[in-house]
Amino acid sequence: MIRLLAFLFILLITGPAAAQATHSLELLKEGSTEGINPRYLLQDPNGRSVTSEDFRGRYQLIAFGYTYCPDICPTTLVEMAEILKQLGKEAKNIQAIFISVDPERDTGKILKTYTEFFDPRILGLTASPALVRRTAENFKVRYAKVQEPGATSDRYAVDHSAGMILLGPDGNFIKKFAFAMPVSEITEQISNLINNR
Repeated sequence: MIRLLAFLFILLITGPAAAQATHSLELLKEGSTEGINPRYLLQDPNGRSVTSEDFRGRYQLIAFGYTYCPDICPTTLVEMAEILKQLGKEAKNIQAIFISVDPERDTGKILKTYTEFFDPRILGLTASPALVRRTAENFKVRYAKVQEPGATSDRYAVDHSAGMILLGPDGNFIKKFAFAMPVSEITEQISNLINNR
């Protein structure tokens, strides 16, 4: 927790570009957004099944990551929380979602504590490794474990695609926002979509 607070302090001072530069792993090359199938079957922190259909009528702002992530994920969740804040009353039209690509370590309880630290409106989802893999493939998100030689089996990082994905009220894919895109731009685009429905 102290490490996370220190990171957030640095982020506030230096901005997201510095956070991106501190990432110890090279991000996997981003895949094309062509052919995205915005469907998932996952579990919320209480073990309840959640699908993309559960949020019909609302936009879904989705990020993939994991709670042990040293910088990319906290940066993304800080930005996600700020987007909700800047949207004000319009935020009721959005469900913010953080999908863990580390189901072996990210239990429901851990995810809940982690996402609520940034904003209680962000919903953490995970599931079995097979369901998480299927979801990531549907969204064209790549991830892979990275383990140092000689490290124990529970000591690893997960290299993963960054950015946020926006689904519409009909559940269809709208667009992907690149990592470190200014929050004000993302907020403006989402606000325009909400107001021009």
